[in-house]
Amino acid sequence: MVEAHVLGRLGTGRDNRLFVNAVLYRVRTGVAWRDLPERFGPWNTVARRFRRWAQAGVWEALFHAVQEPDYAWVLIDSTTAKAHKAAAGQKKVHLQPKP
Repeated sequence: MVEAHVLGRLGTGRDNRLFVNAVLYRVRTGVAWRDLPERFGPWNTVARRFRRWAQAGVWEALFHAVQEPDYAWVLIDSTTAKAHKAAAGQKKVHLQPKP
């Protein structure tokens, strides 16, 4: 989903997925840009790219894309949804009263 909104718009970066993961890591943990793990690349590069995307409206477009679901993809046809036999219910057990 991210690729449909960002690839080609600001295509200077080689790995959009790694960049988005870096931003999500920062949001989730609350660390400063300087404290990003090295696996995400130079912190300054990530911070500058984040700012460029913000100025270009990429984050806002992604936010709106996530907010408006496409229900055509989540419709379930009842002819293809089959339940297991056990889903009909358990056999009733009749207890004998104790004398």
